[in-house]
Amino acid sequence: MASPLLSRALTASGEPPLRPLPAEVAALLLELDAPPRLAAHLRAVHDVAHRLVEWLERWHPGLAVDREAVLFGAATHDIGKIRHPAELSGPGSLHEEAGRELLLAHGTAPDLARFAATHASWTLPGTSLEELLVSTADKVWKNKRLPELEDLLLERLVVASGRERWEEYLALDELLTALGDGAEERLAFQGAFPA
Repeated sequence: MASPLLSRALTASGEPPLRPLPAEVAALLLELDAPPRLAAHLRAVHDVAHRLVEWLERWHPGLAVDREAVLFGAATHDIGKIRHPAELSGPGSLHEEAGRELLLAHGTAPDLARFAATHASWTLPGTSLEELLVSTADKVWKNKRLPELEDLLLERLVVASGRERWEEYLALDELLTALGDGAEERLAFQGAFPA
């Protein structure tokens, strides 16, 4: 039976309100009795990813992006911290491959489980747009801006749109700044739950 704090982390609205995780992800977190702080963190990143994808669909309506993959990836990117709980409050990368393996063991398709292993590896050759979006959401939820990551995303947008780089930069920067403005509230939501 899941703890009441885990249930609250999965259902409390938050301030600002956070979208719920996909039902299959919430069920898996309950089944695995995930740390409440992890569930709160996954909701914060998932919510930011949702807003990134909504913006992308408005700003680049013709761009092919797998919306559901991005949202699932954001909702599960750190699930390996169930096996490596010290990484909830400290550095480490053991959770990345552990997360992919955990998802695969619970029936997740490999193309969706990959996000757990790739969310911190955006410079690898062949990184997809969806992986860049999950990585971006995982940084900007706490108002962390990484120029290297943002440049990779920006280049994809320039190629897709044919717009000038400066125009794409201004639009992306405006979005990421707006997303970063809610970081304090998201951090407070996450911090309200024990690791």
